[in-house]
Amino acid sequence: MKKVILSLGLVAFLSSLSMAQETHSANDGHNHAATPAATAPTSLADIKLDKMVHDYGNIMQGDNGECTFKFKNTGKEPLIITMCQGSCGCTVPQCPKDPILPGKSGEIKVKYDSNRVGPISKSVTITSNAKSGPQTIMIKGNIAAKPVEEAFPTTPPSQGAPLEKK
Repeated sequence: MKKVILSLGLVAFLSSLSMAQETHSANDGHNHAATPAATAPTSLADIKLDKMVHDYGNIMQGDNGECTFKFKNTGKEPLIITMCQGSCGCTVPQCPKDPILPGKSGEIKVKYDSNRVGPISKSVTITSNAKSGPQTIMIKGNIAAKPVEEAFPTTPPSQGAPLEKK
């Protein structure tokens, strides 16, 4: 019996403690000290590309589909490119893996599969620690079908005069 009374007393005590707490809100008239929001430090690296679009113009099927985008780190700390991603599997970018020091330059190479015929309009997204955020570069152009070369028609060599059938 003592255990039951002790248990009920403990429950009653804990209940009274939980009800005794006051709740405060920002507009309750009390002077609450504002807590500064935790903000991520802004990077001092930045990227400046020499061009945002590469135009292949009109090229033939199977021609070289490579181009280069040059860039410079115009910031005050090393530029780290974490990812370069093409908009589809036919557009393959290559980005530098090492950090680019302030004032230094680098290249992003893009290879397009030119065996696909028709107009090109693809993008590559560059993700880095640049304060300007992710950059998107474009490639465009038109790929014409390679002309089909027909082999010179060959006829079997003559076997002499044709035979008459009777």
